[in-house]
Amino acid sequence: MGKIARDQHLPAIAADAGLVLAATSSPNSPGVEGVPHFRTLEALLAEAEVDAVALCSSPQVRYGLAATAIAAGKHVFLEKPPGATLSEVAALEALAGAAGVTLFASWHSRYAAGVEPARAWLAGKRILGGRIVWREDVRHWHPGQAWIWEAGGLGVFDPGINALSIATRIWPRPLFLESATLSLPANRAAPIAADLTLRDATGTAMTMDLDWRQTGTQTWDITVETDGGMLALSSGGAVFTVPGETRHDEDREYPGLYRRFAELVEAGTSDVDIAPFRLVADAFLRGQRETVEAFED
Repeated sequence: MGKIARDQHLPAIAADAGLVLAATSSPNSPGVEGVPHFRTLEALLAEAEVDAVALCSSPQVRYGLAATAIAAGKHVFLEKPPGATLSEVAALEALAGAAGVTLFASWHSRYAAGVEPARAWLAGKRILGGRIVWREDVRHWHPGQAWIWEAGGLGVFDPGINALSIATRIWPRPLFLESATLSLPANRAAPIAADLTLRDATGTAMTMDLDWRQTGTQTWDITVETDGGMLALSSGGAVFTVPGETRHDEDREYPGLYRRFAELVEAGTSDVDIAPFRLVADAFLRGQRETVEAFED
């Protein structure tokens, strides 16, 4: 019941006629007036009638919570990133399959209004190259969140994985990491900035500039150069621009996620796409580290 739960999950659930917020759980934060609240997930599962659980905890503790919910026969919605490691997510997928419940690794940025139009527009084009610039102010978006600077917290890849979730959705071919430089503050275990070069099997490159030290205007842009002109996705994927056309539709990321989750539960299937997470893991595996000045929140 932290910031993302209150800002995004609760409004999306409330707006969907097919969903009911049956209970909440948090060891420290209060619940919602009129809704049963429990300090632990185990207590919630023992006392509340629920069909599914949305886990909005930090990724370092996500596996244990998800495994507990799956063992209780509940469908599970995982906030991004889906876990602290790829192995954890693979284990959860196997547990969900054995239990016959749905597991959904959600990527909210894929549900931004411009993403599917971008995917469709690029499908018939020859891609010449692409660039991601994802720069924001960590003090504004993650104030006092110490977990994000710890091992497994991802640092600047917490927002950066949103860009990668879009890139892996719209790019017609699989992307892999060629090189990376990670900038780690002297007093932190996770990077505050990163530069990546990705390529696909044809050798076409997409570069990525991540930085958490941006002040003023925030930048969440992806551009792709093609033989038919340039595609631009800005404002995190909400604004779609190609030659002769610009679209800017309303925010529908989290409502889209919950619709998808409900569809998966109804169909008895799971959706556990780890392509964005795999690229982040590759950056930590292969990237060069550089130490930069200490960061104080």
